[in-house]
Amino acid sequence: MNKAPGGAPTQRDAVKKKSALNRSGAVATRQAGRASAQDFVRGVILELKRVTWPTREEWISATVLTIVLVVGIGLFTFACDQLFGWLFTQLHTV
Repeated sequence: MNKAPGGAPTQRDAVKKKSALNRSGAVATRQAGRASAQDFVRGVILELKRVTWPTREEWISATVLTIVLVVGIGLFTFACDQLFGWLFTQLHTV
């Protein structure tokens, strides 16, 4: 059993996770309290290799959805502005 009662991770789990990070090279080595630029670039490249990039179809659909939502919210805001403008003009002339 690797879990403590209640499902909380044990110290053993934390040690395993930390040693796995050290072996994968994800934890940059520190020299005099600061990571070198070379270590930083290596870490960035490692992280970018882990990214699940969207397919062309996913990218296009997300872009179209964003454009449609922006236009829709813009039209809604315009309609509310026109409605309140007309309403306040009616109230002001009374």
